[in-house]
Amino acid sequence: MSVATTALTEIEELWVRFKEDTSNTELRNRLIEQYMPLVRNRGERIWSRLPEGIELDDLISAGTFGLMDAINAFDLERGVRFETFCIPRIQGAMLDELRSMDWVPRLVRSKASKINEAYKVLECKLARKPSDDEMAEHLQVPLAEFEKMLTETHGVNLTSLDRKWFETDSYRDIREIDILADKRGEDPTERLRKVEMVRAFTRGLTKNERLIIILYYFEEMTMKEIGLTLDLSESRVSQMHSTIVERMRKLLLHRVGDF
Repeated sequence: MSVATTALTEIEELWVRFKEDTSNTELRNRLIEQYMPLVRNRGERIWSRLPEGIELDDLISAGTFGLMDAINAFDLERGVRFETFCIPRIQGAMLDELRSMDWVPRLVRSKASKINEAYKVLECKLARKPSDDEMAEHLQVPLAEFEKMLTETHGVNLTSLDRKWFETDSYRDIREIDILADKRGEDPTERLRKVEMVRAFTRGLTKNERLIIILYYFEEMTMKEIGLTLDLSESRVSQMHSTIVERMRKLLLHRVGDF
């Protein structure tokens, strides 16, 4: 008896034993392990045609559930090869997973596709970016309707923050999230510029004069609030401020371009 025939017989015996006791987790796991290459192969074929941002592991995970469903539903008496029976279920589970990832309604995606196609056609024809009026005319819709379409399709194209941005020689690749700017964080260069500006403006001033400039221009306090802080009247603070500004204007006139 050949090795192939022996292997086939072992698989058949495994199927018979499992169908006699479908609650046997060990037998089910052995069948899953036997047919997992089918899941990976199907997943890689689908994944190769997808845009960036979709993880292969997500497809394989979904396909594994499809495989498990196929194992439970497979009927040995029908005379059909399991490979033939399970492939549609594995692929169906993967496609269901892709549909669940796509939150954009089909109609909206269709509109986005039409707009992108029209944009490409007009850009080639005009050798420049088309205007909204030209786009609306090409799509044969009123301008207001075209603007509504733009609003509806805004944000259709998504990207994964875990998407690889470029590879490095180190063990860790650079991902999209690594190069995404944090607009809420303070720019260190702006902070340094601010510190240098404070130093330039307050050089040569007394302690109270320096505090008035810092509190008024950089902490955005009012004259009254500054007076309470320094135990001075509001009018005195205002008088000192005017004197300081006039003196600084003369001293820093040659550096006006820096500020």
